Amino acid sequence: MLERLIAWSARNPFLIALATLAIVFAGVLAIARTPLDALPDLSDVQVIVYTEYPGQAPQVVEDQVTYPLTTAMLAVPKSKVVRGFSFFRASFVYVIFEDGTDIY
Repeated sequence: MLERLIAWSARNPFLIALATLAIVFAGVLAIARTPLDALPDLSDVQVIVYTEYPGQAPQVVEDQVTYPLTTAMLAVPKSKVVRGFSFFRASFVYVIFEDGTDIY
């Protein structure tokens, strides 16, 4: 079978050259049309909630702001991880969503 294919190719060099050019052209066209993202976005879909509670200690901020916000954010649809951090006068609540979630 392979010998017959080689013999046919040797008898028809124009068709082989034409097929080779068609394959090369199709490859170049495919490469040109392939979208390329040099710096893809690999970060998680997240929202950061920043709150201020002036003049309050971290424990007060935790009890009165961060904990209620964190528990409320756990009920948000498609939320994967909720983390809360309390500091003097301020708190941060990070809500990380499942991939592909539209946060707008």
